[in-house]
Amino acid sequence: MIDKLRKYNQQHLLNYAKDLSEEEYKNLIEEIEAIDFDLVTKLYKDTKNSAELLNADKGEITPLPCVDKASISKEEYNNYYNLGISLMKQGKYAALTMAGGQGTRLGYSGPKGSYFLGEPINKSLFQIQCQRLAARNKELGCIIPWYIMTSRENDLQTKQFFRDNDYFGYDKNSIMFFKQGFLPMLLEDGRIVMTDKKTIKQGSDGHGGVFKAAIDSGAVADMKRRGVEWIFVGGIDNILVRLDDPLFVGYLAANNFRLGGKSLIKRDPYEKAGVFCKRGGRPCVIEYTEISDEMAQATDEQGKYLYGDLHILCNMFNIGVFDDMANCGLPYHVAHKKTDYIDEHGNLIKPDAPNAYKYEAFMFDAFEYYENMGILRVKREEEFAPIKNKEGQDSPQSATELYIACEINK
Repeated sequence: MIDKLRKYNQQHLLNYAKDLSEEEYKNLIEEIEAIDFDLVTKLYKDTKNSAELLNADKGEITPLPCVDKASISKEEYNNYYNLGISLMKQGKYAALTMAGGQGTRLGYSGPKGSYFLGEPINKSLFQIQCQRLAARNKELGCIIPWYIMTSRENDLQTKQFFRDNDYFGYDKNSIMFFKQGFLPMLLEDGRIVMTDKKTIKQGSDGHGGVFKAAIDSGAVADMKRRGVEWIFVGGIDNILVRLDDPLFVGYLAANNFRLGGKSLIKRDPYEKAGVFCKRGGRPCVIEYTEISDEMAQATDEQGKYLYGDLHILCNMFNIGVFDDMANCGLPYHVAHKKTDYIDEHGNLIKPDAPNAYKYEAFMFDAFEYYENMGILRVKREEEFAPIKNKEGQDSPQSATELYIACEINK
């Protein structure tokens, strides 16, 4: 182990091994053994020019056509919907929920999916999604398999939460939990961050890590065994997410798209979310920080934003896309962060400015590997009520209001 750490200039990870208990030492060794040091080394080498690597030579940015759900004719709507229902009944559909987050920003200690919304909903976020799937199962006469991506921090708590609630009545053999990947944070000199003598600073590898995690865990193999061909992927914090939408999968299948996403029209030119577009003739999502004022404000002849379709993390993939992403891999984005760490003398250092790098893969980078994808534009008030903040916009209160209004207007 020491020789391996010397090879990668990370021998400081064991500097304080003699000060640890047997259990602490064992846990530290397990964390070290799980680190892909070749990947970590490459990420650090690429850090200085990461922005250039991600954006270089990808071509002109142009609008990406989207289909507005409201504009679909009744005949087309019925055809898409019925095709989706047929695929579901044949067992070719699965739902995947990304639920690796904690409820820290909500002032809640525990997995975000176990966060409980009080009156008048009186359900946890997991229960809301579970009951939505269960209602579809009743209509179909079969069970949609449900895959839940947890994290190292909340995996055990999430599984226990489901056991304590008897899986909310769902068939427990049709639910599979798997853990998201993680990467260590690196100091500016390339050393892996230690927050104390026994703890390595690790972070999730981003929602783009869902492809690798689903394959490495055996989730994709389980899908293939069941005959699944289409996988909806969404987050736990959107309480209006339609993880059981026959129209969406039917629309993609009928038009021979291998992947798709749902979009919303942005509230204003500068809403803080990525937008669908094309870059070099291929579909992609451009972050709001990368859009010029001219692009943000650009409109067509009807006064609609040319770059106004927001990516809301509601995506559908043919199962082959998961295999493709395992083979080609996604690029990692780097963020310069401020984090506490211990130095070579065991002192806790609290910096005043960013001093470390965090790496994440983004799901939407997968889009650019394909010539086209289907984008279905939906209404915000019907399908998007995220819970991200304790108060104000995108809070439990705002999401509850949208949820109740949507239930009333069904």
